[in-house]
Amino acid sequence: MRIDPSTASPARIYDYYLGGKDNYEVDRAAAEAIMKTVPEAPAAARANRAFLARAVRYLAAQAGIRQFVDVGAGLPTQGNVHEIVHDVSPDGHVVYVDNDPTVLVHGRALLEGSPNVAVIRGDLRRPEEIMADPRLAELIDFTEPVGLLLVAVLHFIPDGDDPAALVARLVEPLPSGSHVVVSHGYEGGMDPSDVEHALGVRRRTAAPICSRGPEQVAALLTGLDILDPGIVWIPEWGLPHPPAPTDDPQLSHFVGGVARKP
Repeated sequence: MRIDPSTASPARIYDYYLGGKDNYEVDRAAAEAIMKTVPEAPAAARANRAFLARAVRYLAAQAGIRQFVDVGAGLPTQGNVHEIVHDVSPDGHVVYVDNDPTVLVHGRALLEGSPNVAVIRGDLRRPEEIMADPRLAELIDFTEPVGLLLVAVLHFIPDGDDPAALVARLVEPLPSGSHVVVSHGYEGGMDPSDVEHALGVRRRTAAPICSRGPEQVAALLTGLDILDPGIVWIPEWGLPHPPAPTDDPQLSHFVGGVARKP
């Protein structure tokens, strides 16, 4: 695995926004360029992380999920999925999946010593390879419900790659009662010129972003039961009660929700 320090990485830009140190100058430059028109980008990253934490805690504490597969996991940071899961269920299993060499190197160094946790290489565009990974098979029992996390990752998949079909192929081997958590970048409410500037910066990174609104994101979850309150701005999502957002929810620039496999 070769880490490319000359091209900005989405995982490292996200790490920078969250105050991490696993990023390069090219990542910081890209992040700052985005912030020229989207100054709330770091706050949006934190809002997405908080949504992930609420959703995982709900699945672990309320839905009884004891095993999670986090696809497009990104770099380790505070409030990792396995930490939330183990706070509720110390014997819970978590498998992190990513195709970014930086994530794999740092993730394995920091997380492989944690109980019942693994970091594997996988690409969302090749679902069957993810599900057939030997290490994943060791930790995930496909006869029991699974929490599949697709947080801030599907917007890297263009329509031409049929993201709905990719989700369906990931969900297919999961048993009834499994849940899928999704968050997705959305430009709704932004000035068109600001959108073009931010997306232009993203196009020069390793993975450009495709914006999708609530109805488009819901369409990626065809065949699943989307839980209340549906696909909403992520600061508005919470079970049993949504949190009270302190700012305009649209400033999160992410929509998301949780769905259950019947």
